[in-house]
Formats: sequence, structure tokens, C-alpha cells
Amino acid sequence: MIKLLTLFLIIFINYSVNAKGYDVFGVGFYDVKFDGSDTNQATDFRYERRFDYSLLEIGPKSYDFFNLKPFAGFETTSDSANYFLIGIYLEDNAGILFTGEKSNFIFTPSLGVGRYDNGNGMALGNSIEFRSTLELSYQLKNNNRIGVSFGHISNANISDDNPGVEILSFSYQIAY
Repeated sequence: MIKLLTLFLIIFINYSVNAKGYDVFGVGFYDVKFDGSDTNQATDFRYERRFDYSLLEIGPKSYDFFNLKPFAGFETTSDSANYFLIGIYLEDNAGILFTGEKSNFIFTPSLGVGRYDNGNGMALGNSIEFRSTLELSYQLKNNNRIGVSFGHISNANISDDNPGVEILSFSYQIAY
């Protein structure tokens, strides 16, 4: 599995030479609980490189939302947990998606897989973990974006122990 992740990471980095996209810098709250339960909260720092290269078109060509695009990233926490991941994302203008009229709001769901090391932080039950994220960002006049996202990391029950963790994050995204 590690060899496969490494291969995908090398492929994604090579696409960056010809592709445009976003460098995403985020900071947030790691292990957010809305039910008042006990947490192992830490500060989450995130970097992603999102490539504007379509891996697979799964819908009509006239509608860009159905293009699966790659990303590679890294997260670390104030408790020294580290997470290297690769994945896919979709991107759409939220105005067109929800009201039919273009706006500056961009909706970006993503799904990734990677290697997790809990450091001094929360043990998630496996070194292979999956992350799903929903993000809403606002595109500025210079094409950079500010965003808020909510993500979930877990091992999808490939281990007996699967506590999972939620992350609320704020980001600044720089177009390249």
C-alpha cells in the first residue's frame, strides 16, 4: 500500500509542471466534538496542492463539477500527529450548484487516503487512514480564496479500533 501511495504522489507532482491549481494553507481545530463529549483537541495545520488536471470525467463535459482532480497534502497537529495523503476532489461554483446563478462561492468536496502517525496525539487505530472533507470557499478578485472546511479522518473499519476525528479548518488558497 505504501508503494502505491508513493507512486500516486510522484505522478501528482509530475502533473504540477503542466497544471494550474491552488496551494491551500489551513489552520483549524483537530478533534472537534459538537455533542459535548470529551475531546483530545489540538491545533491542526494543513497544506494541500490541488492540481487542475482532470483524472476522470464522470458527467457531461459542459459541467466542470464532474471532473475528478488530484491533490496531495500534509497535515500536522500541535500534538505532533502527522498525516501525508493523496486524493481526489471535485469543484463547483456554489451559486450555480444551488441557485443556478454564478457567485464567488466555491464548493469543494474531497476524499483522500494516506499514512498517519499519531505522535503524542490521538491514536486513530491504523497507520492507513481516509479523509473526507466538505469545503466552502470565497474567490477573491485575484483568484485566491478564503475557505472553511469540515473533515473526518478514520480508518474505515479496516482495524478493530476506529475512533475517527473531525477537523474544522480555515484556509487561504493561493492560485498558481
